[in-house]
Amino acid sequence: MRPIQFFLFLLILAAAAHADTFSGLGGVAEIEFVTIGDPGNPADTTGAPNPAGAVDYEYRIGKYEISEAVYYSVVGTGGPPIVGTDLPMTNIRWYFAAQFVNSLNQIKGYPSAYKGIGSRDGLQLWSSGDPGYDPANPYRNRQAFYFLPSADEWYKAAYYDPATGVYYDYATGSNDLPDGIDFAGDPDFETVRADNYSPAGPNDVTNAGLLSPYGTMGQTGNVVEWEETAFDLTNDSAVEARGARGGAWFETDQWLDAGRRGQGAPNQAYDWVGFRVASRAPVPEPGAAAIGLWAAVALSAAARRGRVTA
Repeated sequence: MRPIQFFLFLLILAAAAHADTFSGLGGVAEIEFVTIGDPGNPADTTGAPNPAGAVDYEYRIGKYEISEAVYYSVVGTGGPPIVGTDLPMTNIRWYFAAQFVNSLNQIKGYPSAYKGIGSRDGLQLWSSGDPGYDPANPYRNRQAFYFLPSADEWYKAAYYDPATGVYYDYATGSNDLPDGIDFAGDPDFETVRADNYSPAGPNDVTNAGLLSPYGTMGQTGNVVEWEETAFDLTNDSAVEARGARGGAWFETDQWLDAGRRGQGAPNQAYDWVGFRVASRAPVPEPGAAAIGLWAAVALSAAARRGRVTA
């Protein structure tokens, strides 16, 4: 590979996935994000809800579900630091997940995404007098950087393929039911689900099967994930049920595909439900933008001189 091609390859890798670092109450945590581009993509009209998945802006979503280790590193425990495992953080109320997101914003100096959850419970809707109020979504402050993914943000990241412009039934880039766990210690699987064998629990978040077209892992199987969005899609009540989807390790086929969307009470915790985090797309730093421009100009010049081949 020629030097300039190798340099551009590194730039592409850096842009595709990026880990944000947080110095929390229990230690230092990293959350790896993938960029969900292609703003203005069409909605899917074959899944649940219908329509779903149309997002008119670029954003990021966690490549993995939030693990116990990441969760406790950020929020602490009120005592000595506890090093959690790389298993998904489950048995967590929606309100606690929202408070975790608020902590991420506070660590980085951004406004909180969710109002009235400082005590790790409850929620108040943002109102027209609040800076960052979004009348289309009174749950989320639009000035926040980190947030729980909405129904459409989650759906697009899981099922949409920007290369083909189609939606898949599973978050594995396929319409075929993915291969699950066939026996204890099965190393060859496409998603963490029961497949002629009942796993005892979820896998580590970094070992949850195939990636979606955008590069997320575990949006089919492993654990169900909270959405930010109310189950009825209105976001007009602090206490109404929230959407939850993706299926869990004990599922065989039901609840795993794009046509299934469940719900849960935000003040209830379930041992099969976890979450992942989303964020706004960061504005490139001037230095990074200049490097990218230089690389593009150099590549163009090299191509004109016939030094770059397909």
